[in-house]
Amino acid sequence: MSRPTTLDLPANVVSRPLETPRGAFAVLDGAPAPSPGAAPRGTVLLVPGFTGSKEDFLGLLAPLTAAGFRAVAVDGRGQFESAGPRDETAYARGELAADVLAQTAVLAAGAAADAPLHVVGHSLGGQIVRSALLSEPSAPYASLTLMSSGPAAIAADQQARTQLLLDHLPAMDMETAWQAMRALEAGADADAAGDEEEAAVPDWLDDFLHRRWIGTVPEQLLATARQLMTETDRVAELAALPLPKLVLSGEVDYAWPVPWLDDMAARLGARRVVIKDAGHSPNAEQPQDTAAALIAFWTDVEGR
Repeated sequence: MSRPTTLDLPANVVSRPLETPRGAFAVLDGAPAPSPGAAPRGTVLLVPGFTGSKEDFLGLLAPLTAAGFRAVAVDGRGQFESAGPRDETAYARGELAADVLAQTAVLAAGAAADAPLHVVGHSLGGQIVRSALLSEPSAPYASLTLMSSGPAAIAADQQARTQLLLDHLPAMDMETAWQAMRALEAGADADAAGDEEEAAVPDWLDDFLHRRWIGTVPEQLLATARQLMTETDRVAELAALPLPKLVLSGEVDYAWPVPWLDDMAARLGARRVVIKDAGHSPNAEQPQDTAAALIAFWTDVEGR
């Protein structure tokens, strides 16, 4: 569960619905800083991961827009402030991929003719974006960034934790499930946990995480949990697509071990960046360094 370091919106960022043929999606839309006489930079679509939301990218929005990019972070269907039905079939991987393609089409239509479109998928979001690209290789992306997002199913210990959700969530309402998770975390041994999910959080963040959990459709969690546990390795298919790729992660990762990500980057022929002092959510844990790595990659892609 990613933890934003702030919920304050920069002055140039607005919270609004992004209207698409597949419905409206809640987004944080960051306007690029004006640069008189300069050619327009790209638009960036930021897709969050499992149990996440658009707020996971809040720390990136100021540096990305200051560099001249329009940055749009989205809640997927059934995530936090984007509506979704109470039906697991609505969250099949193909449906979620089609949503990303619909969001992409709207952003591409609103961009300047020579402004590229970059896409970033965090964790589960990376696998959704991968599915979108493989289903529509002509999607108008100038680059793909897979952030803390692995080649196939999550690691065995995380599958065990995810199975607890699948076992118990269908018999609980979301509030009861939240309280059960908190009790489980409080009783866990911190040395065995070894990730940011066990760290103490301030009241404002605890309140946000609670609201986000309650606002998420349970069928979305169930469907995407199954996807994380069963995803097959599609790296070779993705490697065949001729767009520039970046694999970015923290120094440790509990979902997909860092050596797995190193190997995936090599198989993809992708640029590889490891963010120091970060775990599974470098976007939230080290946003300045993460933004700098993204900007450097996109600058090379755009040739400027």
